[in-house]
Amino acid sequence: MLILLFLFLVPLFIILVQKLRKNEAFHLPPGPKGLPIIGNLHQFDPSKPQIYFAKLANTYGPIFTLRFGSTPVVVVQSAKTAKEVLHTQDLNFCYRPYMLATQRLSYKGLDLAFAHSLDYFREIKKICVVHLLSSKRVESFAPIRHDEVLRMISKISTLSSASEIINLSELLMNFASSNICRTAFGKRCDDEGSKRSRFHSLLNDAQAMFTAFFFADYFPSIGWLDKLTGQYSRLEKTFKDLDVFYEEIINDHLDPNRPTSQQGDIIDVLLHLRKQRTFTFELTIDHIKALLLNIFVAGTDTSAAMVVWAMTELIKNPTVMKKVQEEIRNSAGNKGYVTVEDLTKLEYLKAVIKETLRFRPAAPVLLVRETLKKCSIEGYDILPKTLVFVNIWTIGRDPEFWIDPDIFKPERFLGSSIDFKGQDFEFLPFGAGRKMCPGMLLGVANFELALANLLYSFEWELPAGMKMEDIDTDTLPGVTMHKKNPLCLVARKYA
Repeated sequence: MLILLFLFLVPLFIILVQKLRKNEAFHLPPGPKGLPIIGNLHQFDPSKPQIYFAKLANTYGPIFTLRFGSTPVVVVQSAKTAKEVLHTQDLNFCYRPYMLATQRLSYKGLDLAFAHSLDYFREIKKICVVHLLSSKRVESFAPIRHDEVLRMISKISTLSSASEIINLSELLMNFASSNICRTAFGKRCDDEGSKRSRFHSLLNDAQAMFTAFFFADYFPSIGWLDKLTGQYSRLEKTFKDLDVFYEEIINDHLDPNRPTSQQGDIIDVLLHLRKQRTFTFELTIDHIKALLLNIFVAGTDTSAAMVVWAMTELIKNPTVMKKVQEEIRNSAGNKGYVTVEDLTKLEYLKAVIKETLRFRPAAPVLLVRETLKKCSIEGYDILPKTLVFVNIWTIGRDPEFWIDPDIFKPERFLGSSIDFKGQDFEFLPFGAGRKMCPGMLLGVANFELALANLLYSFEWELPAGMKMEDIDTDTLPGVTMHKKNPLCLVARKYA
């Protein structure tokens, strides 16, 4: 009886608080009306947030407000409003909210992506930018990238010789996971090995938790319901499984008898930095585990997704496919593969990559932010503790900046100074400002080399009976937007 009374009184209290807020003299952005208690949660589509936000922009403009439970939400999706959030007022918008899953999996924000304290974020970002993901470090990983690409090409050659349909989505995920395993852990994830299947299982579990609904995030007063639904138990199991995985890998690196040939990966660097004690905080094993979450989730997911989206658009645009293949093959010649050195000369390939990042960004909505204090954008008041989403998918298709924005056209980037490094706010695949993705260099390097060799080595066709219009672009829910249905193509070895 007491529980029923509690469940009845809590919604009444929330409604009363919301009514009192409405009476305050705030000029909030426009937005759709929500239902009592749940707000706009029933309308939100987590599998396609960029589409949902884009449709609302047609009615309410480039900045609008929503409510997820008791939490105010603001969405910005124009170059001008994005610049306010990511650059002009970056200090007020660079905080991460305390979401149950992200805080638990990141060891209470000890990682880079979900760090809450700005002072701590500066220090941990310095570790990543200077020691882990610098241009010099990314260049040092080139032999690993090249070897993993050649392994993938060899596997496709075997399958194509047997006239098998190639599941490119699966092969690219295998490439990305093996690549990041060697880069971060110093070991390759074998195709049939138990470690690889375990790695993929952990990756899938983590992604599921990042997009899972928790009452505690939007209805703090009834967050205990997460335990009744079993969601909290699933989160705890995912955390413990990941923790055991990290522990095993780190202990392996601490083994004094570990072969020197396996040394020099990201964990080695972090363990060396831990010994130096040169930071304002003590770099613990938990810090290293938290950073591994960012590296293996972001490093695997985005690389695979971007190549899949590029190949999807190229198979739908055969003229573009032929043009980029001719450029690659003329440059690489007859040596049988594309090297890192070849990439510097491939202007049209770079245009294809930029156009893919514009047209199908791996993360179409940047990781959510939270305001620290009251501020103003475009004359609208943004209150403290407001969740802020930046929809870069819509920004990349804004007709104010892009001619024929809904057409895949790499030529738009030829001779253009527009780049993805956070200075051009109409093109933000990696974000901008303090929270810009530090793994940009590594991600693009993996993307370029894998795509170039796929296009160099094979002629790609649709399976028999399949038409161009049959290729779907539906997405799976997640921080990274993967193609929902695998990209399956026929490959013929290029003579």
